[in-house]
Amino acid sequence: MPRKKCIEIVLDVETTGLDYTKEKMVEFAAIRLENGKMKDRFETLINPEQHIRKSSIAVHGITEDDVKDAPTEAQVMPMILDFIGDYPIVAHNAIFDYSFINEASIRQTGKPITNARIDSQMMFKEIYPELESCGLESLMNKFNVKFSTRHRAMADTEGLAKAYPELKKLYEKKYAWQIQQLDNIDYLFERYLRIQQAVQIMQSEMQDLKSIFRLYFEKGGENIHSPNGETLIYQSKQSYAYDFVEIKDVLEEIGALHKAVKLNNNFVDRLIASGSISKENKEKLAAARQMLSETRNIHVIKSDRKTEHVNN
Repeated sequence: MPRKKCIEIVLDVETTGLDYTKEKMVEFAAIRLENGKMKDRFETLINPEQHIRKSSIAVHGITEDDVKDAPTEAQVMPMILDFIGDYPIVAHNAIFDYSFINEASIRQTGKPITNARIDSQMMFKEIYPELESCGLESLMNKFNVKFSTRHRAMADTEGLAKAYPELKKLYEKKYAWQIQQLDNIDYLFERYLRIQQAVQIMQSEMQDLKSIFRLYFEKGGENIHSPNGETLIYQSKQSYAYDFVEIKDVLEEIGALHKAVKLNNNFVDRLIASGSISKENKEKLAAARQMLSETRNIHVIKSDRKTEHVNN
């Protein structure tokens, strides 16, 4: 039998900013994959008919002069929608690109897009959970994809289109193996709990050893060198707690507030969803939203009702 044709649309967008409800696309690029092979491609600059944030220009380098003669969203969306059709969309952190295209479709046609969404970033995390970075550059490096340009739509799309077929093969193999394990789920949960207990014991053992090392150094011991080149050293660092109310004005005056304070995004999300603040304040908070991302968690509810994260 002839092999069934698998068509997927790998794409990337560059935008005026990060909030898809307020910002717009300034560049769109897509490559049609047929059974993992690159076929047709489409790319275009887009005149967003609005200001491009400096923070976004710093990333992609596209200025308002660059797009002043480009087609508008209204002119280009029919071509974008025709190219992507109803095929699955593949993108790195797909919810970002998907949200911008979907919002543009609603504005121009009154209808959302219904394409399946494939997130190569999620797949990359699943295959290589030990890597510190799961960004597109890390993906391309992992699969030996050479690139000279980054953060332009077609360059990023082509890089992903080259890496994605190999990533997909590994992901599908792992997924098939995972599916085979579902009949063993009760046993696997028990096995997880045993591993968890072993890890906790190992962490306790390591802490005990660190206590001995600390005592060694505090009694005047010198640095310890292993045959493999590792060196055990001792460092002591003092730190303070600060009254935020007392220092806020100073931090603002010297322009360091954004560096000194980390925003609790989950707390702000809960405020917006709660009934504890006014509608006006909710709208102000929501208007400040930037990058959209997605996390999926599972939890272990311990016998004492304490919840523990298993993975992200």
